[in-house]
Amino acid sequence: MTDTKETPNEPAQPQQATSEQTLRAARIAKAEKIRARGEDPFTNDIDPSAITDLETLRVHYVSARGEDDKYDPQKVQALNASAPWADQVTVVGRVVAARSFGKAGFLRLRDRVGDVQLFCRKDCLGEAFSRLEEIDVADHVQVSGRVMVTKTGELSVEATSLRLLTKAFLPLPEKWHGLTDVEVRYRRRYVDLISNPDVRSIFKARAFIVRSLRSFLDELGFIEVETPTMTTLVGGATARPFTTHHNALDLDLYMRVAPELYLKRLVVGGLERVYELGRAYRNEGVSTRHNPEFTMLEFYRAYATYDTLMDMTEQMLRHTDAELRRQMPSEHAQWVEKRSFRLDQPFVRKTMIGLLEMRLDPEVDQALEQDARSLADKMRAAGVTAAALKDPELLKQAFDKGRSEPSVGLDATTRKQMAMSDSHGERVFLLYELLVEPNLPRLFQQDGKSIPVFVTDHPVDVSPLARRQTRAGGDSSLVDRFELFVHGKELCNAFSELNDPEDQAERFRQQVAKKARGAEETMDYDEDYIRALEHGLPPTAGFGMGIDRLTMMLTAQDSIREVILFPLLRPER
Repeated sequence: MTDTKETPNEPAQPQQATSEQTLRAARIAKAEKIRARGEDPFTNDIDPSAITDLETLRVHYVSARGEDDKYDPQKVQALNASAPWADQVTVVGRVVAARSFGKAGFLRLRDRVGDVQLFCRKDCLGEAFSRLEEIDVADHVQVSGRVMVTKTGELSVEATSLRLLTKAFLPLPEKWHGLTDVEVRYRRRYVDLISNPDVRSIFKARAFIVRSLRSFLDELGFIEVETPTMTTLVGGATARPFTTHHNALDLDLYMRVAPELYLKRLVVGGLERVYELGRAYRNEGVSTRHNPEFTMLEFYRAYATYDTLMDMTEQMLRHTDAELRRQMPSEHAQWVEKRSFRLDQPFVRKTMIGLLEMRLDPEVDQALEQDARSLADKMRAAGVTAAALKDPELLKQAFDKGRSEPSVGLDATTRKQMAMSDSHGERVFLLYELLVEPNLPRLFQQDGKSIPVFVTDHPVDVSPLARRQTRAGGDSSLVDRFELFVHGKELCNAFSELNDPEDQAERFRQQVAKKARGAEETMDYDEDYIRALEHGLPPTAGFGMGIDRLTMMLTAQDSIREVILFPLLRPER
């Protein structure tokens, strides 16, 4: 039995590569030795009915565990009599640690739900004790034996039989430090999951989150569907698509950027509450919040408005967090402690114009401890005022001044963004992104933690699929839309759906015109979708949310790559 260690996590140097090759050669030699005596080091003849998982094992003996986490030997012995496995239990798993003391040895065994110590004595194992020399850390084994307690009070299985199931040719990372190099962790997620329990917890949490979302929607009468991921048109979101080609049909296709237009077709068809949990693809930059391939939830509810969905969103997020707490109580407590936000208070609801008016108040700069030449102050110097937010000509003049006059003090990037804003709505939205979005956590907080914010009533120019405000007191230049921001990060987007086919057709034509002027993030004109609207889309509200971002939020992770099992990376050289 050997206690092997992984080579360091830094990029391999020649000496390190030689060390790993030596370890690998030694393990291959052990596999050949096993084969030579007629045994298979890569078995596949397990009887699942004979195996006890380690969580079941620990639950049976939980009453024998003291407050100091040590087990009472007499209580364990008494519980053996009532165990469903009688005098001998059979467990399987991966060896994650090993120690040898002459005529005795200890293995740490891990399966999908937990760990247990294996106590291996020569007088119990007999001839099989010599086979311990063939067992390395990372191997999979099957062990049968009596449940007992060691002198240190640890629940253990005293082995009476030991069998190698799978020989691992490569070792695990060094046991005390684990796999820490971020790039290696993402590339070799299989090793990351073995060596870092916290990583396994994140992906278990992700599964519970998805399950909880499904149960929440199912209980409300929604049905889950699947729609195409390859399409002939770009639609459902303003994003740059990936392209592909169908050989048999000789047809160029796009990978979908969102399932929206297909789902609303289903609402037209009478599926009045419908949702999809699936993959979407956007050909955009990679960052801590963006991965080109991601998972999203979209749902559509007939006879509802965006106000309906704000209430529903708060309920859904609290339901999901409560389910996560129920399934993973200890991990959840740690995540809540690390979170920079709170979910237990009513979410803030503010219009985009209202937030901008707030940020253009000089006293807010002082409250945020912004310096005398903050971005908001420079925008005010250019003529961006509360009045200009509602006056297209005044705001255009302010943008022209900000772009052309060096004394205003705007940087080159901001001036370029201002130059690319062609309409009043786009200018308002840019100001919101620059002045409000980064400051949302500090504008709305309680007891040192931020409160989630629904940002409502977006300009129609940046919302090509949302319904104009046509109600009494509404503004037809705005739409019934909200985005939810949690600690300054966008989590979801929703709106009352545009169901006027003539208005939608005009919006599509505007998107096509933008594309002709060189804009990359636009939609195509979808003639069939217009035809569907002409058959009658009932008053409907729709919602979209990234599952990756939700998992980041609830598990307090700073990078999207921490919640995607295999994030996109450049190939290794």
